[in-house]
Amino acid sequence: MAKASARHILVDSQEQCEELKQEIENGADFGELAQKHSNCPSGNRGGELGEFGPGMMVKEFDEVVFSAPVNTVQGPVKTQFGYHLLEVTQRED
Repeated sequence: MAKASARHILVDSQEQCEELKQEIENGADFGELAQKHSNCPSGNRGGELGEFGPGMMVKEFDEVVFSAPVNTVQGPVKTQFGYHLLEVTQRED
């Protein structure tokens, strides 16, 4: 069974999500931005979500996590919770 580990930053607006992605692309630390800006409790851990399998996260999240390149920031990804930046840190297919 496929498994992945990922981290994310959850914010309320697409604009804020895009601004944070730009900061990361310009060298900002993903984990530090997650601690400062993420609305998810995982922000306290730098956005780390741990290991999970398909179907354990919302559909939009799963689609990215199980198809995107590893160690590449993806997003904004809109879900019922808001807008996410996602980074798959490990995946086994």
